[in-house]
Amino acid sequence: MGTEDARALRRARQLLLAGVAAAACLAGMGLMAPAPAHAQQADLGFTPSPGAQMLLEADTLVYDNDRNTVSAVGRVQIDYDGFRLVAQRVTYDRDTSRLIAFDGVEIVDRDGNRFLSDQIDITDDFRDGFVQALRVESADNTYFAAESAERRDGEITTFNQGIYTACEPCEARPDQPPIWRVGSRRIIWNGRAQTIRFEGARFEFFGLPIAYLPFFEIPDPTVRQKSGFLTPNFGFQSELGASATIPYYLALAPTYDLTVQGTYYTRQGFLAEAEWRQRFESGGYNLRVAGIVQQSPEAFGDGANNVNNNVRQRFMAASTGRFHINPRWSFGWDVMVQTDNNFARTYSITDNADSVRTSQVYLTGLNDRNYFDLRGYHFQVQEDRLDSHPRARNPRQPWVLPSFDYQFTPDEPVGGGELTVSLNAQSLYRSTLDDANFDADNQTQNLRGLDGNSTRFTAEVEWKRSVITQGGLVFTPLLHGRGDAIFTNFGDGAQQAFSQPPFDTAAEVRAAYYRYMATAGMEVRWPVLFSTSSAAHILEPIGQIFVRPDEPYGNSLGIPNEDAQSLVFDATNLFQRDKFSGFDRIEGGTRANLGFRYTGDLGGGWSTHAIFGQSYHLAGRNPYASPDLVNVGAYSGLQTARSDYVGQVGIGTPNGFNFIAGARFDQANFSPRRADLTTTYSGSFTRLAARYSYIAAQPTYGFADDRQEATISGSTQVAEHWRVFASGTYDFQNSRLTSRSIGFTYDDECFLFTLSYTERHPVNRDEVSRSLGFRVSLRTLGDFGTSSSVFDSF
Repeated sequence: MGTEDARALRRARQLLLAGVAAAACLAGMGLMAPAPAHAQQADLGFTPSPGAQMLLEADTLVYDNDRNTVSAVGRVQIDYDGFRLVAQRVTYDRDTSRLIAFDGVEIVDRDGNRFLSDQIDITDDFRDGFVQALRVESADNTYFAAESAERRDGEITTFNQGIYTACEPCEARPDQPPIWRVGSRRIIWNGRAQTIRFEGARFEFFGLPIAYLPFFEIPDPTVRQKSGFLTPNFGFQSELGASATIPYYLALAPTYDLTVQGTYYTRQGFLAEAEWRQRFESGGYNLRVAGIVQQSPEAFGDGANNVNNNVRQRFMAASTGRFHINPRWSFGWDVMVQTDNNFARTYSITDNADSVRTSQVYLTGLNDRNYFDLRGYHFQVQEDRLDSHPRARNPRQPWVLPSFDYQFTPDEPVGGGELTVSLNAQSLYRSTLDDANFDADNQTQNLRGLDGNSTRFTAEVEWKRSVITQGGLVFTPLLHGRGDAIFTNFGDGAQQAFSQPPFDTAAEVRAAYYRYMATAGMEVRWPVLFSTSSAAHILEPIGQIFVRPDEPYGNSLGIPNEDAQSLVFDATNLFQRDKFSGFDRIEGGTRANLGFRYTGDLGGGWSTHAIFGQSYHLAGRNPYASPDLVNVGAYSGLQTARSDYVGQVGIGTPNGFNFIAGARFDQANFSPRRADLTTTYSGSFTRLAARYSYIAAQPTYGFADDRQEATISGSTQVAEHWRVFASGTYDFQNSRLTSRSIGFTYDDECFLFTLSYTERHPVNRDEVSRSLGFRVSLRTLGDFGTSSSVFDSF
């Protein structure tokens, strides 16, 4: 039972008080005294609008002076200020100050909720009343019924034999029980204590009772917070065992609260969690802690370097906060600490289970196209390897203290074009970890990062303007200038690392580097439109040239590369001025980009698009062929004077089928070097998605063989409300199905149930992780079960 149950009861109690419509009408006719303004009247949700008009329709209006009553008889309909009451007879007894409506009573309130009853008997001050055969049908399709309801002392309402459900009655078989309903022998609403007490409550599924509680109590709708148990959750994972989670909510004050919960795992023992939340006018924050003493670490499999089976006492603490200083500025944080590098992910701690989690503190400002961002952060790679493992990634992650970005674009044109000024700064720190950051022992010829400190300041300014000729040619001249100041204070092992292959050129390690780059560029586009009565095509040849001096210092070996290590050359960045992904590397030399873009609207819902082209290094030193700490240009397709070919094509259809493919082809023999294909289909009954990725061998990076992976997922409706789904990922290099899932879902207008089974087989490991997940969702009551990404996919 939850908030929606309380709302249903509130609607039901309104029926006891819904005589307000009739009473107000009769009062408006002068047939009875207006009701005094009692505090309980606020419960009605009825505040007459100023100047509201009343309409009373009936076959007969009867004044009985002997009984001192006034009655409206025969097809009575009263409309007043958004309320409508329909009955066969409505009588007001002046002696007892009671209003009685008989026979087929129906009241429709302002929100469209329908109240039906055989008889309503209520005092004219709406303090006490009685209803027989109560039924409520809300505008949001929830249903409540009770044999009778009584209100006394103006604050206690009792419903006898009440039933609540959010399932619509079956049109073919209206007497058939709904999928689920909650019934109670007696429901007592205490307005003074602000509680709703259920006595003899039972939960029924397809008319069969499956759960029974002698009594329980929930807060009424006027209570925003109240302490109590929340919905439990259950699950299963092979390493953890079966689990049951029971949360308890503590409403300590209107602005802060606490949730504590315990989870028992049959293989690992008891996990304790607590979350504190506090809100302020300008924002709020939370603090979450969790801990466990594992009783069977060996369940995580063999392996001396597996963190899960090498620790017994595990703990984490995390906090998030966000505060709005004013409409433009905000401040916040999102941080986590834990005893090892995989606790939060292993036990799926809420909001902290990502494989790569970023702890950060930030200050941001945004105004139109201008922004300011200052933050400090640290990447936490959650993996099951110990930090001491040579392939563990955690020791390589630096502390960024701080990172700063600022961009300013004037509202008015400058020299007829757009001017953009950008500033960036970052300062990094790594603790001394001997040579753990060097991957030579794994035959990878790159240095992920040097121990010590490094700081870089960057300033950029760019101006560009587009000019369109009468022939449709679009010329866009561009000017760009940049300057960097880089300061380093590496550990003692830096020079030794440079003396190892492939850095045995004895690169000079300096304490400071100063570099600049000036670019003059021109882009020429010629969009050509071809159209017919049913289709339109735009073909746009594009040519670019960027003239620059060479990259300073001859190469970038001594300059740390922290934010430009990811370089994927494809159709999406073919026409970018600088193809490096960050500020630590800059592009020098003269380069041209040639290609075309195509967009087609074929009519009838069919569409297509394509990009294809190539990049050319024309003069100077090719920066993508110059090594740096991570050898970021190798295998990029840009390391040769004539780059690899890149292309992308996409197709959209009216029947739900979509396809997109991107690839890079060798410039010498056109053999594929990288490919990504995605196709999706979404029909009335079936949904499918397939993805395929191919990356040619990259020995310098430690990948001696080609890598290929395919993922297929889909679901189909096998019957009304029933759907089955499955997914799988296959690694061609290791000939292994790395993950697979299967399950089914039942989903109708008021009930959802999902059950899934998942297996994960990590690459280069023999152990298999298995998990069983389920979710039950009852409309208006909420849901419970296990959390699983499988559910999110469908």
